[in-house]
Amino acid sequence: MRLVHLARIGLLLFTLEAVITVAVNAQQPTPQPTPSVQPTNAQSTPAGQPSSVQPAPPLQPKVIKLEGNLEADDLIKVEVEHLSDWTKTNDPAKLVPYLDGIALYGNYPDGINTTTNHLRFHLRITPQNKESWTDLLGGPTGTRRQVSFSVGLERQSRFDSVFDEDHPATLTVIYPVDGIIAVIAVLVTFVMLIWLARKTNLIRDPGPQPAGGKLRPYNLGRTQMAFWFFMIYASYVVIWLITGALDTITPSLLALMGISAGTALGAAMIDSGKEASRITSLQDLTAEKLALEQSIPPLQSQIDAVQAKSAMTPEDIFNRDSLNKQLQEYRTRLNQVSQQIQALTPQATDAATKGFLRDVLGDSSGYSFHRFQIFAWTFVLGILFVDSVYWSLSMPEFSNTLLGLMGISSGTYLGFKFPEQK
Repeated sequence: MRLVHLARIGLLLFTLEAVITVAVNAQQPTPQPTPSVQPTNAQSTPAGQPSSVQPAPPLQPKVIKLEGNLEADDLIKVEVEHLSDWTKTNDPAKLVPYLDGIALYGNYPDGINTTTNHLRFHLRITPQNKESWTDLLGGPTGTRRQVSFSVGLERQSRFDSVFDEDHPATLTVIYPVDGIIAVIAVLVTFVMLIWLARKTNLIRDPGPQPAGGKLRPYNLGRTQMAFWFFMIYASYVVIWLITGALDTITPSLLALMGISAGTALGAAMIDSGKEASRITSLQDLTAEKLALEQSIPPLQSQIDAVQAKSAMTPEDIFNRDSLNKQLQEYRTRLNQVSQQIQALTPQATDAATKGFLRDVLGDSSGYSFHRFQIFAWTFVLGILFVDSVYWSLSMPEFSNTLLGLMGISSGTYLGFKFPEQK
């Protein structure tokens, strides 16, 4: 009986639980299906839920047009696609041109128009970008060269550009008209210098013209001065032609010009002093020769008069011997003076040129090392000078040590010039 009673209680509890469950489910709303529409950028994503849609990336700027002449110290106008969008988050005033991937630092836009997507640049050469311009313009092989072109922020990636390696822009190294005028000016100066050097006494020893229509020997000091003049003159024109720079003469060049001018001036003063001394000695010897020539005939007459006597006294014999001795001394001195006058009188062959190298490297005794030394150093420095101007587009800055070496060579040349004879 107890088991039956427990079974009835369990059945009653099961029935009661089922009734309560049905009643609770009947009170909850029926769930609605969720629409399959994806949220847009304007809709917010519930907190803690990752979004499956990424925002569209910003449009990248690109150089699509270039107006104007791509040349140092000139104006250009650049059109950049999507520039207005880019400037919303960036500063266009910090953009600089890029030529062959080389940034022209500090060359910021002179004008910015975001409405038309245009930038205007003045391609100036400044201390900031001088090395960049040197890399672009140094070692020119023609008046123009092909370069890639773009713009971008300094020390960052530059914009894409239609002017890439396959479709480059043209960089003007030398404006053709100015180039032709400058070349003509330099060539005319060079031709005139060579013609005057060959046909006149422009760089020759001073003095009277030798006989037979010949010219005087070339002068080493004047030749060196003419060499540095033309080197600096031609280099100045070339640098101005490419970069437009006017203040290119360095202090070391002034010192070098001073050394060459001082060498030529010192040599001229030494030659002038020698010439003045020669003329004075020649005048004195000529006057002495004339006096001796005038004194010899009276002595000879006196000797003849004494010897004409039929009987000479001891006094006559003494006078005759004295007069003969004096006559012999006059004749000996006259012979010496004549030889000295002949040595001091320049010969036509001595005053004439023997060829350029023979003239500048030698004197009457032959080739001289002190002359060769100054000639060699001038030649080497000339090569370094041309190399610096061609590749760096600037006048070289010689060190004080090198200038001192040139000064020592010039001083040695002047020192040896005092005893040398031309």
